Amino acid sequence: MKVFIINGVNLGQIGTREVNIYGHLSFDEYLRDLVNLYPDVNIDYLQEDDEGELAQAIAEAHDYDGIILNPGAFTHTSIAVADAIRTTPCPVIEVHLSNIFGREPYRHRNLVASHCIGSISGFGLDGYRMALEHLIKKCTPL
Repeated sequence: MKVFIINGVNLGQIGTREVNIYGHLSFDEYLRDLVNLYPDVNIDYLQEDDEGELAQAIAEAHDYDGIILNPGAFTHTSIAVADAIRTTPCPVIEVHLSNIFGREPYRHRNLVASHCIGSISGFGLDGYRMALEHLIKKCTPL
């Protein structure tokens, strides 16, 4: 199984940015733990602050069994990212560290969720594990 985790704008600062919201653990540290927890899953990772590059990475991810995507602020603003999700053949699960619907009103607008197979919001970094477990169950024959 091959999964692509894609993080959007400002998520390279996890562990140092607004630690009261996002926590102290960096994504690289978390990713090492996730890879060790699921050694049979090939996990590729990209963090991209550029909207066009992010959309292109999603649109070109044809060789994956699934994408776990945290678009960051592009969730609320990017038609390009939404269109890329809509056109990729891979199932996409949207993940947000914080509960975006419990935060500022401008964060309640979500342009990407309707193009994803599901959304996980508010469980911190553990949301990535939850998304990965769903993809594993979805791709594993009974």
